[in-house]
Amino acid sequence: MSDFVSGFWNIYITAISLISILFCVLLLWSQSTHKSTGGVQTTGHVWDEDLEEYSNPMPNWWRWLFYLTVIYSLVYLAVYPGLGSYKGSFGWTSTNAYDAEQKQAERDYGPIFEKYRAMDIHAVAASTEGKEMGQRLFMTYCAQCHGSDARGANGFPNLTDKDWLWGGTAAQIKESVALGRDAMMPAKGLKPDLNGEQITDLANHVRSLSGLANDATRAKRGKELFTTACAACHGPEGKGTVGLAPNLSDGSWLYGSAESSIVETITKGRSNRMPAFGEFLGEAKVHLLTAYVVSLGGAMADNSVSPAPTDTAAAPSAAPAEAAAGK
Repeated sequence: MSDFVSGFWNIYITAISLISILFCVLLLWSQSTHKSTGGVQTTGHVWDEDLEEYSNPMPNWWRWLFYLTVIYSLVYLAVYPGLGSYKGSFGWTSTNAYDAEQKQAERDYGPIFEKYRAMDIHAVAASTEGKEMGQRLFMTYCAQCHGSDARGANGFPNLTDKDWLWGGTAAQIKESVALGRDAMMPAKGLKPDLNGEQITDLANHVRSLSGLANDATRAKRGKELFTTACAACHGPEGKGTVGLAPNLSDGSWLYGSAESSIVETITKGRSNRMPAFGEFLGEAKVHLLTAYVVSLGGAMADNSVSPAPTDTAAAPSAAPAEAAAGK
């Protein structure tokens, strides 16, 4: 009712509710006063030649069940909100109930989460209970995109391999989970920067970088184009740049390695986004989720990593405009 600025709706909903209950009472009362005059009474309705509808009153036990329902509804409306803006004698709201459940859950499970939050991520990943908790979180919040086996799908990264656009150390993975990621590869064929033949040449060169079958003549022409059109982000050898553009020479493809898929990527560009879970889940659950991803075996050693940000509730920063969408 807080959404309505006019008092009319408060009166309208209250009236509709009470009139509906009154109508039910009057209907029941009319059934109580209906007396049989003896013999068989019918409504005159006949189906299949001999199937007649009788006009008998409801049995008393059935009628009293309806009376009890009416009494229950009146008690309910007196205790709980249901009559317009009336809050009920208990002052119950779904928001308060949810908050109470959250507080109780925090009292019950908070110490367990805190225990693992204080542990090193690799230690949590090696813990059977910690890994199982992380897996349950993963199945709830991550499996819809990355799959129940975390191997991803078209447009969603595989978390079990060694290919990471944003870095694969525990700290970098935690940063990705907490802050989210935004990535975009610009379209090269819509302005067009490149024509269709040039894009096909580029696609063949890109396929050659990872040893895939290609048209050698086109790949040679595409190599020259790659230097001016793509190397600024992907590097002269197509090995990519962490946080900017994916490695095109490792055989890992977020949108597929077929020539048609690569042509589509170059022509139309790609944009991808991973949502931030830090503020929603909190530090402890992000820690457990990270530990589970690390336990999958694709994480990298921590010897060359910048630490994860301490403020997991911060808004994610956008990737550079030339970033390619993907892991």
